[in-house]
Amino acid sequence: MARIESSVVINAPVERVMELAKDIERFPEFMKDVKSVQILSREGNVIRAQWVGRVEELHINIKWIEEDVWDDEARMSRFRQIEGDYGKLEGEWHFEPIPEGTLFRSVVEIEYDVPLIGPLLKGLIAKKAKENIDATLEAIKRRAEEGQASN
Repeated sequence: MARIESSVVINAPVERVMELAKDIERFPEFMKDVKSVQILSREGNVIRAQWVGRVEELHINIKWIEEDVWDDEARMSRFRQIEGDYGKLEGEWHFEPIPEGTLFRSVVEIEYDVPLIGPLLKGLIAKKAKENIDATLEAIKRRAEEGQASN
């Protein structure tokens, strides 16, 4: 299992960054490894969605249903796979106001079990997961800062 931590400073208010991070159904528009996100339900601060991701190096799609629980007061989200291809997928996003704007931190635990998969491929999956998490933070940063430039 891989534990991946990543963070980025975004020059935009925390409210704007959180708004963009909650808009998961738009992720495929600006994230190349996310093929689709379909919202299954929204009940209060809980979002359930079906995700399809692509690991191009292995020529495979990975599918899962994720539950995101948002806590606006604490400025965070907890998420976890409730069904799907991962052995384990869960984590947290934290949004901290700082003088420069927002510190967006992500902590994810991920496990992808495929019978007969060797350590080399498990390493590739962990590397791709890290790249994807970094790309997610950077994509939200880009969108948030673009919005700030027009204000």
